[in-house]
Amino acid sequence: MISKAQIIVTIGPASEKEYVLEAMLEHGMDVVRFNFAWSDFGRRESQLETIRRLERKHGKKIPIIQDLPGSRKAAGGGHSYEPGRSGVTEQDRKSLVFGAEKDIDWVALSFVASAEDVEAYRREISNCRGKQKIIAKIERKEALENLYGIINSSDAIMIARGDLGHEVSLEKIPFIQADIISKCKAAGKPVITATEMFLSMVRNDRPSRAEVTDVANAILQGSDAVMLSEETSVGEHPVEAVTAMEKVILEAERHLAGKLAFRPL
Repeated sequence: MISKAQIIVTIGPASEKEYVLEAMLEHGMDVVRFNFAWSDFGRRESQLETIRRLERKHGKKIPIIQDLPGSRKAAGGGHSYEPGRSGVTEQDRKSLVFGAEKDIDWVALSFVASAEDVEAYRREISNCRGKQKIIAKIERKEALENLYGIINSSDAIMIARGDLGHEVSLEKIPFIQADIISKCKAAGKPVITATEMFLSMVRNDRPSRAEVTDVANAILQGSDAVMLSEETSVGEHPVEAVTAMEKVILEAERHLAGKLAFRPL
């Protein structure tokens, strides 16, 4: 049985080999994410070629997300952004051209503040003759204040809980997550819950009970996809992380018994 909610897998040194990608595909991987904060286009091209081979071999479309850094900058072990900066950065512009040339499906925008930010990137995609759909990442206070406009102007939403946790009190995150999911379901837009879902599996071969509960709750709330980041990009157990996540999703969906509609990317 295959889950309806999707698993997004971030590709990195731990998961870029073809046999690892194929194993993850066979155990529940649905969508691939590339972090373009590190824009080694040569390496990305090689990884894309591997994914295209697997598509042909398995007769299955594997949607690809290019996650752009925007105005991101390193800050105290995490990330921050340049508050006064708006518009498309030069690094993002180069990445969008690459994505257009390689027929990448989705682009995820970091530190979106308003619908205007989304529209600026949509115009840039059009300028480079791209077809990428837009995922707006909710990770700053301004985005929460302008949530309706961002949802309406985007093709999908990602709840980026890691950076959002630097903007609002941690105890508020579960309720913000539930609210965003509810608004996305009402608008008919796919919603992704991301960050630290199975973080302990960077080292361990099984998730913690708290992590299992977190993923199950994200599905019960209506997440259309859940995302693995470090777990599969640099972790020691990428295939096991995908396998465990698929099991949790299937169990959560069994309890939902068809009460929610899932919208794939």
